[in-house]
Parts: sequence; C-alpha cells; structure tokens
Amino acid sequence: MIKASGTLAEKILSDKSGGQAGAGDIVIAQVDLVFVQDTTGPLTVRQFQAAGFKRPVSSIKAALFLDHAAPSPNRELADDHSFLRGFARQTGCFLFDVGDGVCHQIVAESLARPGDLILGTDSHTVTAGGLGAFACGMGSTDGAIALGLGKTWLRVPESISVRLSGRFPVGVYAKDLIIYLIGRIGADGATYRALEFGGDTVSVMSVPERLTVSNMAVEAGAKVGLFPADEMTRDYLAAQGRVSDYRPLSPDQSAIYEDTIEINVTELEPMVSKPHTVDNTAPAGELRGTEIQQVVIGTCTNGRLDDLAVAANIMQGKRRCSRTRLVVAPASRGVLQAAVAAGYIQTLLEAGAVILPPGCGPCLGLHQGVLGAGENCLTTANRNFKGRMGNPDAFIYLGSPATAAATALRGEIADPREFL
Repeated sequence: MIKASGTLAEKILSDKSGGQAGAGDIVIAQVDLVFVQDTTGPLTVRQFQAAGFKRPVSSIKAALFLDHAAPSPNRELADDHSFLRGFARQTGCFLFDVGDGVCHQIVAESLARPGDLILGTDSHTVTAGGLGAFACGMGSTDGAIALGLGKTWLRVPESISVRLSGRFPVGVYAKDLIIYLIGRIGADGATYRALEFGGDTVSVMSVPERLTVSNMAVEAGAKVGLFPADEMTRDYLAAQGRVSDYRPLSPDQSAIYEDTIEINVTELEPMVSKPHTVDNTAPAGELRGTEIQQVVIGTCTNGRLDDLAVAANIMQGKRRCSRTRLVVAPASRGVLQAAVAAGYIQTLLEAGAVILPPGCGPCLGLHQGVLGAGENCLTTANRNFKGRMGNPDAFIYLGSPATAAATALRGEIADPREFL
C-alpha cells in the first residue's frame, strides 16, 4: 500500500523515491519496468552496451517488442529485429515477437501494475496510466541507463484534475472524450503535467476505455495520464489472471492541483481531430461530405476487443463503401483470438476489411497502408501530423472506432449515431 500523500503522481513518485515527493521536486526513483520497441530499441541497446552494461539490473522487468514494423518490411528493419532477438537471448529480457501485438497493449495485459513506475522508449508509454501506473516515454539514452541501474531521475509534475460527470450517450466513447479535452486545452495545454482523471464517470469506465484516454494524454503534452486503481482495475487484472498485482490507489482528498477541468460527458458528441494537429477538432457531424479513401481501426489507442466489437456491431450485414479501403489491426494476439471467437473478425471480413497481424499496422507510416498523395484517412490512432502515415501530402483524421466504422460504410466522415 502506498502511504504517501498528495496527487496520484506525487504518491507514486514518493513511494518510488522513498520520501515525500511534491510537485516541482527532483527525485531519484526506482523503476519497475523498462521496455523498448523495434524502432527505438536498437539505439537503446547500443547505448546500454556503450555505457558498459552487460545485462539489465535484476530489480526490474525488461521487455523488447517487435511491433512497429512487424513483420519486417525491409532488410534493414529485419536486421534490427535480429539484433533485438539476439540481445533478448543473451540477457533474458522478455521478448514479444512479430504478431504478439503492440507494446502498450501487452504491457497493460501482462506487465503493468497500479503504482508502478514504467519507462518506455516510446511516447505512448503513458497508456499504462489507465491502470494507475506512472508510465512515461523517455529517450533511448535515458532508457538505457534505467535498464542498467534500475532507477531514473524525474521532476515531479504539477497535476491537473479532470473531473468527469454524467454518462456517455449512445455513440459517444472514450476516444471522443480525449479528443474533446485536447481540443479544449490545446496540444500544449498540459505540458509536463500529470492529467489525473476522477469523478463519478470514472467508476463506470472500463480499463480499456481508460487506456484509450491515457494513451492520448501525451498529445496534450502531459507527462502522464493517470486513473485511480479501483474495482474496475481489480476486475481487469483478474480477467488477465493477475489479480494479485492489484492494489488500490487514489489521490488524497487534500491533494493540491494546479487546475481543475470539469467535463459532463453526457453533453459530448462524436469528435474528430482534423489535419494536421490533434487539437484541431470538430464534431463528426460537421465534417459530413469529407471523402475518405482509407479507414484504419486498430493501434495502441483503439485496437482492443471492445473497439472491434463496436465496429463490428455497426458493420454487421453491411459492406464498406467501394471507394474506401478498410484496414483492421488488432492490438494483440489475445485481442485477435478473442475477436475471432466472438465473430467480430468474420463480420469485418464480410464487410470488406483487410485484417492485419496484431501490431501497430499503418500508424507509423512504415508499411501496411501508406497513404497516396492527396488521400484522406480516418484512423482510430493518436497522431495526425504531416507524414505520420508515410506521406506528407496525405491528410489524417482521428476518430473513435464507431466513427471509423460509420465512415467506412459511408465513404465520407459520418456521425456513428446514424447507424445505431
């Protein structure tokens, strides 16, 4: 049990640094998990070796993921994969190979625990904040040192409290909430802050919904996006066979926040981020008539079983627009297997989808769906800057799985409530 007081960020970093950590303090903190993926991992490992380390310190869990360009699209990346596999064999690191899924999803399924301090050489490491872990991205050199020493230094962030009330209307989801929030505060509205989510709505939000919100906290500049660890967290961990990893975690009533943002989710509607920034937002209904050549459902933001269920429900018995490609990438092998068993994959195939192996899919623009010049894509991913999906002359819109499914059917951006 974490005994320190304060916000969620302060309580976790106090526990990990062995003192009372307050906003603005610099702490040396013990790390629980360090992970890398195939685009940043080779540099991290080389930095680790250049620093004279032989193997990760025994006090941490260390994991390597081959997910961003998997299966490999070229020989250079294939060599990087081989390099990481060799390092895993030499050191005993966990290795999640091609087809196992996106690092952030597997971390949530298998490794993250409430109250953990998690570092990943990937900005969307913040996803594990949905489980109450202080999880953040770091550069390869910082990741290498944490692998070798089992600790890192951090400035304790000021925290912004996001108080959620009400219930999500039909057709409105966690993705719409986080797009709305980023549109409201801006892409730099939470720079190096902890976004801490609370309020009555949180108690009925599933962990997959929380992971979606935490995943995009970094798109507002946040260091972390934190949810309390509660009964929903316990149930999720139990479903993963890890109930012993659960411990309750919540901020103190007396915690001091830099700011408080109130959102009544009952008033939200399906939202879209327009090119070329995440905070360039509009209701989906206002973008009717915007033709879309490719729809992508998946990624670490919205490639979970619940997301595929939402899309399959909307597309049941229908076909995608003939002008619009539909690409689906489940977030993990477990998600894919569960989606097959539930019939969601069959429904999406019959609707005209291409099913990719579990992984990041076309999100990073390396393969499996690079856009053509002038093409528009609506994706459930988390970034839409120029060139993100491999072509600076293409245009990326972000939306929920429901908005994506409705858009694939219509061939233009659509409000999913028209199909529910």
